[in-house]
Amino acid sequence: MRIDLHAHSTASDGTDTPAELVRHAAAAGLDVVALTDHDTVGGYGEALAALPTGLTLVTGAELSCRLDGIGVHMLAYLFDPEEPELARERELVRDDRTPRARTMVDKLRALGVDVTWEQVARIAGDGSVGRPHVATALVELGVVPTVSDAFTPDWLADGGRAYAEKHELDPFDAIRLVKAAGGVTVFAHPAAVKRGRCVPESAIAELAAAGLDGIEVDHMDHDAGIRARLRGLAGDLGLLTTGSSDYHGSRKTCRLGEYTTDPEIYGEITRRATGAFPVPGAGGRER
Repeated sequence: MRIDLHAHSTASDGTDTPAELVRHAAAAGLDVVALTDHDTVGGYGEALAALPTGLTLVTGAELSCRLDGIGVHMLAYLFDPEEPELARERELVRDDRTPRARTMVDKLRALGVDVTWEQVARIAGDGSVGRPHVATALVELGVVPTVSDAFTPDWLADGGRAYAEKHELDPFDAIRLVKAAGGVTVFAHPAAVKRGRCVPESAIAELAAAGLDGIEVDHMDHDAGIRARLRGLAGDLGLLTTGSSDYHGSRKTCRLGEYTTDPEIYGEITRRATGAFPVPGAGGRER
């Protein structure tokens, strides 16, 4: 089985619609794909309706968190999307995204960048606006060559010149809320040092003690040395280890299935989940 547990659609900051995402996942030879848009479950319905035969969909979300001033992304899988407390927190984060993006545009203009809110809103479309949409605007304007190059202290990285804060969950609260909704939590790209500061291993140990289920080890932002260190840490802490593409369509260079999760780990994730269950494709319909 080929299993990719981290992918984004136009419901947040990917460039594939949810229907396109599941079709592309099937074409890439995946058996399982997780839809993990940022702080939203808005793509579920379309993805499920278009799900091809032979592909299983894992529903999820990537929750925006912050610990001691450091951004933390928490992948939440197979939780009940209707659970009210977690739904309320996701809504608070989404509601703060537009004011935050407008503030980043204002900061960029003050730095001499001819970006406009209209440009960023066009790029975001119906998705939940975020930093990658602002980064794409910088690419369009020729300020940076790629979206990844916008996530530096010069521009949009945490604490960067054009960075703006938003409402974010405490990761300990996120673990508690996801578990209460029957879901499973995995710390996304925990050592992606190119994105900015990362939490220390001692914090990962504290999260594990609080009920964190796993860490994303095999990821494009982790080199071989980092992956080996994280795998050892996971073994010491009794955490599951996942691998994922963090696919964003054409917005990033990663490909669906570029990194994958071991079927035994996937099986353990599904065994722990009680809020929702993976959905096997039944042919879907074209959109």
